[in-house]
Amino acid sequence: MNVMEPLHSSNSPTVELKSLQLCDQEGTESADSGIGDVDDLPVPQQIQISNITCDSFKISWDMDSRGRERITHYFIDLNKKENKKENKFKHKDVPTKLVAKAVPLPMTVRGHWFLSPRTEYTVAVQTAAKQPDGDYSVSQWSEIIEFCTADYSTAHLNQLLQKAEAIAGRMLPFTVFYRNQQREYFQQASPSYRSRDAQCRRMLPAVKDNSGSHGSPISSKLEGIFFSCNTEFNTGKPPQDSPYGPYRFQIQADLLFNQNTNIYFGDFYCMYTSYHYVILVLAPDGSKGDVFCKGRLPALDRSNNCFLTCTKEDDGSLSFCHAQDVILEVIYTEPVDLTLGTVSQISGHQLMSLSTLNAKKDPSCKICNISVGR
Repeated sequence: MNVMEPLHSSNSPTVELKSLQLCDQEGTESADSGIGDVDDLPVPQQIQISNITCDSFKISWDMDSRGRERITHYFIDLNKKENKKENKFKHKDVPTKLVAKAVPLPMTVRGHWFLSPRTEYTVAVQTAAKQPDGDYSVSQWSEIIEFCTADYSTAHLNQLLQKAEAIAGRMLPFTVFYRNQQREYFQQASPSYRSRDAQCRRMLPAVKDNSGSHGSPISSKLEGIFFSCNTEFNTGKPPQDSPYGPYRFQIQADLLFNQNTNIYFGDFYCMYTSYHYVILVLAPDGSKGDVFCKGRLPALDRSNNCFLTCTKEDDGSLSFCHAQDVILEVIYTEPVDLTLGTVSQISGHQLMSLSTLNAKKDPSCKICNISVGR
């Protein structure tokens, strides 16, 4: 058996996890797995999962006192919960069997190689007694418990932030935020677009999709409106191509980003290409979006960060810059009135291949991944 990782926690014992040969869902081991017959060892009951993070959890349970002194190890059967919506021809996730030395409970299970953020798992436990010949006698399996891992913590997001800062590049000036859509989105009668208030001619916040890092705390939770601000290097203006539609709404930058706006880092990812994306959140101070972001996302200095800045000049005007080497996706958390900007048709093409709608992050990229679940 190969030692996988010693676990260290101030509130739970140090536990040595080892890999076991995989077995089927019924708990029957293959002949060479080192597992003997089912014994009358205590069966774990009332399993409790606590202190769940994106790549760890604490587990404890009750046991009868009879035979407890014989227990030398715990076997933990951890599996991703089956998703019936997944393609039935896809290979199933390989179940993970862990063996830990018997220690006082609760104990921490940690490992980014088998735990992913925001993922539903099932877990069952078996007690075991190691025999002189190296085989194990085991108890019956416990009941199966379900739980879901957590989002990235601010510590994980700060790791992503540092990686993004390393490739952001120099800052370029810009003057407008813009948003591309189909023509119908901007028309007065647009009942097919839930993110539009046709009567009041407003763009409304909508729940962010699942694009980007799987552990991002803003996916499927934060409500906002996506804007872009990147400019072409040779013209200093927004590009004439877009993956989202041939019609563009443009608004002066200071109407969305000013001294009363807080800015947060949301995510850093790529989609199996050389392009890297940084998601930023602009939230008016004290707004619903601002309250959501506080404590969940790293806050940035609006006039001094590597991605998007708003600086007050000596004459009182505001100047704006964006990072050159990453594509910025800016989420503004409040409704935006269409009368504050202009809508016009762009002259370029709709580059659908660059759309990030529900795009999945490349888990193998060394530039934008950190050492937790992707």
